[in-house]
Amino acid sequence: MSQKKVVLIDGNSIAYRAFFALPLLNNDKGIHTNAIYGFTMMLMRILEEEKPTHMLVAFDAGKTTFRHTTFGEYKGGRQKTPPELSEQFPFIHELLDAFHIQRYELENYEADDIIGTLAKEAEREGAEVKIISGDRDLLQLVSATTKVAITRKGITEVDEYTPQTLFEKYELTPSQIIDMKGLMGDASDNIPGVPGVGEKTAIKLLKEYETVEKLYEHLDQVSGKKLKEKLEANKEQAFMSKELATIYTEAPISIRIEDLVYDGYEAEHIAPLFQNLGFNSLLGKLDIPEEQTDLDALSFERVETFNNDVLRPGALIVEVQEDNYHGAAIQGFGIANDTGCYYVSAELGLQSEEFIAWLGDETIEKSVFDFKRALVALLWKGLSLRGVNFDLLIAAYLLDPADTDKDFRSVAKMKGTHTVQSDEEVYGKGAKRAVPSEDVLAEHIARKASVLYSVQQSFIDELRANEQYELLTELELPLARVLGHMEYTGITVDKTRLEAMGAELSTRLREIEKDIHACAGETFNINSPKQLGVILFEKLQLPPVKKTKTGYSTSADVLEKLVDQHEIVEKILLYRQLGKLYSTYIEGLLKVVRDDTSKIHTRFNQVLTQTGRLSSTEPNLQNIPIRLEEGRKIRQAFVPSKPGWVIFAADYSQIELRVLAHIAGDEGLITAFRNDLDIHTKTAMDVFGVAQEDVTSNMRRQAKAVNFGIVYGISDYGLSQNLGITRKAAAEFIEKYLESFPGVKAYMSDSVQDAKDKGYVTTLLKRRRYIPELTSRNFNLRSFAERTAMNTPIQGSAADIIKKAMVVMFDTLKREKMRARLLLQVHDELIFEVPEEEIEKMQRLVPEIMEHAVQLEVPLKVDYNHGATWYDAK
Repeated sequence: MSQKKVVLIDGNSIAYRAFFALPLLNNDKGIHTNAIYGFTMMLMRILEEEKPTHMLVAFDAGKTTFRHTTFGEYKGGRQKTPPELSEQFPFIHELLDAFHIQRYELENYEADDIIGTLAKEAEREGAEVKIISGDRDLLQLVSATTKVAITRKGITEVDEYTPQTLFEKYELTPSQIIDMKGLMGDASDNIPGVPGVGEKTAIKLLKEYETVEKLYEHLDQVSGKKLKEKLEANKEQAFMSKELATIYTEAPISIRIEDLVYDGYEAEHIAPLFQNLGFNSLLGKLDIPEEQTDLDALSFERVETFNNDVLRPGALIVEVQEDNYHGAAIQGFGIANDTGCYYVSAELGLQSEEFIAWLGDETIEKSVFDFKRALVALLWKGLSLRGVNFDLLIAAYLLDPADTDKDFRSVAKMKGTHTVQSDEEVYGKGAKRAVPSEDVLAEHIARKASVLYSVQQSFIDELRANEQYELLTELELPLARVLGHMEYTGITVDKTRLEAMGAELSTRLREIEKDIHACAGETFNINSPKQLGVILFEKLQLPPVKKTKTGYSTSADVLEKLVDQHEIVEKILLYRQLGKLYSTYIEGLLKVVRDDTSKIHTRFNQVLTQTGRLSSTEPNLQNIPIRLEEGRKIRQAFVPSKPGWVIFAADYSQIELRVLAHIAGDEGLITAFRNDLDIHTKTAMDVFGVAQEDVTSNMRRQAKAVNFGIVYGISDYGLSQNLGITRKAAAEFIEKYLESFPGVKAYMSDSVQDAKDKGYVTTLLKRRRYIPELTSRNFNLRSFAERTAMNTPIQGSAADIIKKAMVVMFDTLKREKMRARLLLQVHDELIFEVPEEEIEKMQRLVPEIMEHAVQLEVPLKVDYNHGATWYDAK
């Protein structure tokens, strides 16, 4: 039998490392995921590299351990865990369960003690042990058969210790790590040690006297009067500190090594979690086996000529296999109605005048799956699709916005209907993707139509029961049409101007590169962290903030701390920003401009976010950077499609704060908006207790951060990071805000209680978001859910309002027979292209429609402008 390989992971330590190493990421559900993502990356790497036979992740059970009876202030200096991290632990636990990896915690003991106890048991059994942590305390467990890996740079780099490498670094044995901690203490755990004794002094003393005990036996031999006095005065503290630092290897755990057998994981169990968390890059690393679907027999007809049995109200499938459906081939059509089920080949459907007339007949009702996709695919063929009164994809999204798996088969499964294959089963995936035989294709398309026809009424009934049917028919379905026409219309991009910007940026980058080399006094590769580190920290003698395995860290957060130290630092930061701008946005946009239209045809995601917000892809127009002037200038490349036309942009001013004022019914906010006061100045006046003329720009900046932070359920930690202040100051600021706006405070508590009673929250237009975590026993998960209950009605209602404005605006332009066209929606902004003779009319229509899309207790306000480019319109 091969030797056991036992891997033991310090769960809390790795999660903390991941959280602080990665940016504060959110998935589409608003859940913070940076710690989960980093933890999962490390976990998958461990499984691949270590190939463990036995495995466990240990967690701390609580704040109090047996060590607190020895020293009540143990770990007393630690800051409270940020809620943004706390809310991620339940998901880490869920992932470990899905991976079939044992996890364990024990009341009154730390993860270290669990690991130490199991490591010693594994050693006795002759097993090979690997411990992974970010905490050097665990180095005391190193032995001939136990290696300890300590994370260095975030979680991507580790230092692996054996007795030999440990001695090479510290000139100490593993057991002496405990003595070192006893002498020097550990600030992170609030272990006092001997004041004034640091790591170097501790190591020097231990090289000479081996242990704390022997040191005190020979205290009279210690050289240095002051050192001897310190040691003498803190003898009890040194012994206590050594005791606190000692990992207990006989913890009363209820598991043994034999319980930790690891047989691997099933990728199909992990995939739904990755999808739910938005870990698309990790999904690609899973080897998911093909799923075989048992299909019931299906009776359908292949249409050769059209008659009244086929061309009547019913379900319609427009089969487009490509992810990017702009200009994509239509594979065929499926129809199901009260007379039967039919397959129409693409060749016949696209040439038959009868069928084309039926597609465009507004009076014949049709139910579809993904109206926008079908509409755009047909528009590229010069055909229209009208009479759509039901969209199964949108209906499924409204009923369960948390489920991001929205392919046809998974949606059908919501009503227990499994008799349809997934598109991947039919077409294959990746390099194997191909159009199947006509027989396979015909049955697949007809089957989809049959399933759609059979399940649609149950979806409609549930929507009606939820009071959401009007949300489908009066907002989301009309919006799908609007978005489809916007996508098909596209927005013209001046490639010449974009290329010129690229050339300008290249020249600018070369100039900055010369400046940096001049500051350094030599040429070097600015993009090489190793070479840059040598220049900054050795040649220019800047103080190193942190080191990595390969040298000095030159990450953005490190450089930002050094901006005042030398002019080169600011130039390097600018060089990096402009470099990213060039590669991501100049080159990136040029790649997605279609040669045949000179336009970008983005795809709007209508069924993605739980708040109802729209997003876009290929390209993601929501992310065009506007902080740098060079970033804002990229909008100069977005131009009207015709000469004599302009770009007209209109955006809602502080829409979420206005929605908050309405929903909360807060008199202070309502009065401020009705009197057209600057809301951030008003907030600063109330919170700081000063007159309007005494509000400083910094006060207003802080008030603005809190105003928008409240909308997004910000915590004291999040606000402290935004403003660069302490968590205590941030907490006080939030408390003062809530005292100043009691209606908001009442709304926050009422919305949570209401959500607990119902299990969900709603927007002004009845959009729902279910929050099952509100009843979780886990405090951190429950806290996140409470913040979600507060901010979803605000964000979701703002999304509803702009969607309603888009639908009314689109219909108005059509009814008024205007040539102006809606092109884009970005955040709270709508972008049009308008002939010059219609500008005056648009200046009346746009604010009127947008400001009255929904009636609130406070006025909605719209700012608008126009110009030769999108940049000029801003």
